[in-house]
Amino acid sequence: MSLIYSPEEDSYLLSEVLKKELPILLSKNKKLKFLEVGVGSGIQLKTAEKAGIKKENIFGVDVNEDAVDHCRDLGFKCIKSNLFEYVKEKFDVIIFNPPYLPEDDNPEDEESKLITTGGVQGSEIPNKFLQEAKSKLKEGGIIYLLTSSLTQGMDYLDYKKELVGEKKIFFEKLDVWKLTL
Repeated sequence: MSLIYSPEEDSYLLSEVLKKELPILLSKNKKLKFLEVGVGSGIQLKTAEKAGIKKENIFGVDVNEDAVDHCRDLGFKCIKSNLFEYVKEKFDVIIFNPPYLPEDDNPEDEESKLITTGGVQGSEIPNKFLQEAKSKLKEGGIIYLLTSSLTQGMDYLDYKKELVGEKKIFFEKLDVWKLTL
């Protein structure tokens, strides 16, 4: 059994942002199509449903088969996919709470590393996500991306950035960015 990422401060911060933002977006588009990359425990899928997005318009992907199965058991459409590898459609909203920590010198088991470490600088996975997401966003679509002050080398490409959530925790600052093309 592999680890499913349990909600922590980052998950709760992203959920709070979505609770504020999604109703506004839904007031403009009742048929909002929502994708979470890296579903983990399913907290954001549940947040999207509670905000009013129709369950049939909520999708999720994860590299972790156990997380995919868990979210399917919750009744959500989920597939195993490394980022957008098997994603065919386009979405109005794409969210990602990526593994964002830089590799550290302390040995970490591979399963734990997979859910926390975003590469040598911490930005390799989020940067790859931003590159691939462009082809999966509908016109006027929005990305909500969580980052950490510990993440080095973020490249937001030509996305417009707006800080929509932040939280300081004992050793880092977490930010939620609203990104548009």
